[in-house]
Amino acid sequence: MSMKKFSKDVLNINAAEVTEKIEKALREQVAQLKRRGVVVGLSGGIDSSVTAALCTKALGRERVLGLFMPELDSSDDSMKLGRLLADSLGVESVVEDIGPLLEAAGCYRRRDEAIRAQVPEYRKGYKSKIVLANILEKDGFNFFHLVVESDKGERKTVRLNVKSYLGIVAATNMKQRARKFFEYYHADRLQYVVAGTPNRLEYDQGFFVKNGDGAADIKPIAHLYKTQVYQLAAYLGVPAEIRQRPPTTDTYSLPQSQEEFYFSLPYDKMDLCLYAKNAGVSAAEVAGEIGLTAQQVERVYRDIDAKRNATRYMHSKPLLVEEVGEILI
Repeated sequence: MSMKKFSKDVLNINAAEVTEKIEKALREQVAQLKRRGVVVGLSGGIDSSVTAALCTKALGRERVLGLFMPELDSSDDSMKLGRLLADSLGVESVVEDIGPLLEAAGCYRRRDEAIRAQVPEYRKGYKSKIVLANILEKDGFNFFHLVVESDKGERKTVRLNVKSYLGIVAATNMKQRARKFFEYYHADRLQYVVAGTPNRLEYDQGFFVKNGDGAADIKPIAHLYKTQVYQLAAYLGVPAEIRQRPPTTDTYSLPQSQEEFYFSLPYDKMDLCLYAKNAGVSAAEVAGEIGLTAQQVERVYRDIDAKRNATRYMHSKPLLVEEVGEILI
């Protein structure tokens, strides 16, 4: 049991102080890595927008490059909101359409083959997404389901077997790795660092692609809960249209929220559960603050541990036969 009564306001921050601390760290880290500026992939989402705003405030707009990297399944809103952010910050931006690269690598073909293994009628013009069953409803294993929409708007949902699930995810992970390909091209060209954009919830729970969006030289907001990222967004003047956009993966051809795909809870409740678990707060105390039962919070706690265990590999460094030792210059 925690010593102090748990409150849903526990994640409130002094945005000015947090911003100043991150600014200072960014300047020191870029200098430490002997680079001149920062590359940020812009998705029109809250995390990349706040990261870009922090980098701009710390280094100046002339030392920040924003990258738009759309593909065939990208939402039009991502580009529109990303441009809105870049214009509001006054930073240079570049468009790299990764669709042709993914097409050549077989991303869409491989994904569709994995889908057709369970939905044989799936073809061009159909759309799809992966969703996760709600962990609040029952205990036990949590299974992924595939939602398919035909070109006539008819929907079908099937429970994914392991082979199809892994095939779909492996193919769609190409998207994140292709984006990193271009981020490091521009970073090398300009002698910049690449900024990662995960918040604490995503970082802790392994909601990223290894050597994809998980790869970066600096991660300025990885210590902040998503709730706190929204507080910084308001302080930094991130456009309201971006702050009001629901969190989305923008990975599949059907609209898909982060709740459907990974967390099963709205980010504000998930943040509070993660904070409370880390602080040793009982499920019963949390439940009363966020409108869930104690049993439901216990299920969320177990899911947090399960995701940490399942995604430990995502955080792992390359393994060596023998320690090489730190290279000192």
